[in-house]
Amino acid sequence: MALLRKINQILLFLLVLTICVILYNKVHKVPSTLNNETIDLESPEEMEEEIPVVICAAAGRMGAAVAAISSIYSNTDANVLFYIVGLKNTIPHIRKWIENSKLKEIKYKTVEFNPMVLKGKIRPDASRPELLQPLNFVRYYLPLLIHKHEKVIYLDDDVIVQGDIQELYDTKLAPGHAAAFSDDCDLPSTHEMVRSVGMQNTYMGYLDYRKQTIRDLGIRPSTCSFNPGVIVANMTEWKHQRITKQLEKWMQRNVEENLYSSTLGGGVATSPMLIVFHGKYSTINPLWHVRHLGWSPDARYSEHFLQEAKLLHWNGRYKPWDYPSVHNDLWENWFIPDPSGKFKMIRPNS
Repeated sequence: MALLRKINQILLFLLVLTICVILYNKVHKVPSTLNNETIDLESPEEMEEEIPVVICAAAGRMGAAVAAISSIYSNTDANVLFYIVGLKNTIPHIRKWIENSKLKEIKYKTVEFNPMVLKGKIRPDASRPELLQPLNFVRYYLPLLIHKHEKVIYLDDDVIVQGDIQELYDTKLAPGHAAAFSDDCDLPSTHEMVRSVGMQNTYMGYLDYRKQTIRDLGIRPSTCSFNPGVIVANMTEWKHQRITKQLEKWMQRNVEENLYSSTLGGGVATSPMLIVFHGKYSTINPLWHVRHLGWSPDARYSEHFLQEAKLLHWNGRYKPWDYPSVHNDLWENWFIPDPSGKFKMIRPNS
């Protein structure tokens, strides 16, 4: 009996000791590691949500991407990660520009776009060949280029941002919507500009309604169009709905049937998006896409309206780094000269 009592006491002691060790480890737990990266519980910046912004850096207009990035970075405290997309021969130039300027502090990744994915999908168009450049179609392939993010902002390079990009990122997308755009009829302040330069803001301006394939879509020609130069996209919905495949289908249909062209709405990248997203997109605050600044060298917005705008877009032929153009002083505020001297603004006295 004495031996049995002694064994029980030893077992009880070991049980108490085990419980004490477990409790000690819980209270004094050491930060764990994940994929060889230590989790820093003291750093709130690491825990802050990342805002991915996709911008293309095209040869001949790389200063546009630099000004856009500069304006975004200077007007926010958000944790922005820039995805700068280019062709193989342009990426070294943009890297050098960033790393030898005040933009060296930004978080960014360069992504090479392979133009071979467009082979057989673009119809030759002599009226505005610049619109057929491969990087114009990067927006079609967002999930293939950006992998780890649920929500992504895409911006054309000919924009500057005057507001906090966090506001644009916080745009709510309705369930089942893969993207948000700005309607071309959404801002009364732009209607006079649209009328004065004869721009189209309906589907009739982009699609050839003489073609049966277009009429079979059942979309009224008077339906308001949207501009895909600013996109807030939900990557899960985009992939689920196979948006990229749908866009490619309409590109190929255009090669076969000439359903749209740059002589209509002024952009061959817009028309497939108008078809695929018809009635299935959320809307962006109109002040986050004030556009048409590049449609005429004479038509101008009021200074008060421009100050209210969160994002300005020089869509059209007349770019702010070129001459003639309007409101180019607002763009120049964010431009950073090219350290290599390859890119130069064109001005009357240059």
